[in-house]
Amino acid sequence: MVEMSENRRRMEKGELYYAFTSELVKARSRCTAACHAFNNAGDVTRRTKTQLWRNIVDDRTPLPPQAATQEEDDELFADDAWIELPIRVDYGTNLSLGKNVFINFNATILDTCKVTIGDRCLLAANVSLFSGTHPLDPDVRNGTKGPELGGEIHIEEDCWIGGNVTILPGVRIGKGSVVGAASVVTKDVPPYTVVAGNPARKLKDVPRGTQAEVTSGALDALQRDYAKNEYDISNDSVA
Repeated sequence: MVEMSENRRRMEKGELYYAFTSELVKARSRCTAACHAFNNAGDVTRRTKTQLWRNIVDDRTPLPPQAATQEEDDELFADDAWIELPIRVDYGTNLSLGKNVFINFNATILDTCKVTIGDRCLLAANVSLFSGTHPLDPDVRNGTKGPELGGEIHIEEDCWIGGNVTILPGVRIGKGSVVGAASVVTKDVPPYTVVAGNPARKLKDVPRGTQAEVTSGALDALQRDYAKNEYDISNDSVA
């Protein structure tokens, strides 16, 4: 195992570092190639897609043995993230996704520093997570020859991030919160809070205990469809 350089350790801690060293260029190139393979894989099985995603984040955990049928094999990956194409990630090695995460089209994740997305989070189309930034002083910034820096981004469990949202370095989105479409999040969001705007500001608290899936009749309708065997429900998460 190659020892991590001091420059890369500074990057991951959010301190000033230099992004265009051979070590970091190589690391980004590895992730670019893995993203290309993921985005261009075509119509593949859940197993293959899961492996391609793990290549992006450099997760070398072996996949479970192949199940007897395709349906049973797909079920082995029911808790793995569902990611629509395309997606672009900077390093991959600083990105961590929880269970049952959904990321819609055209996500951009700059994981200069740690980026975590908690269980059951939903990210709409065109979401950007920018954990990297640059010095304000142009003499220090100095194009590709100057140093950069960053801050960790943490999205806690059960959050919904609306379309075209940008989350900036150093932000934590609290558990169960909602970020309205096209918002720019510059500061931490408390748990169970709805925010929107540029910069994002609190609009209201998140409603809880509504049981809307029951009172709306949606769950009953789904169960009636199950009873009629109108479609294959073997992998439906609500079954």
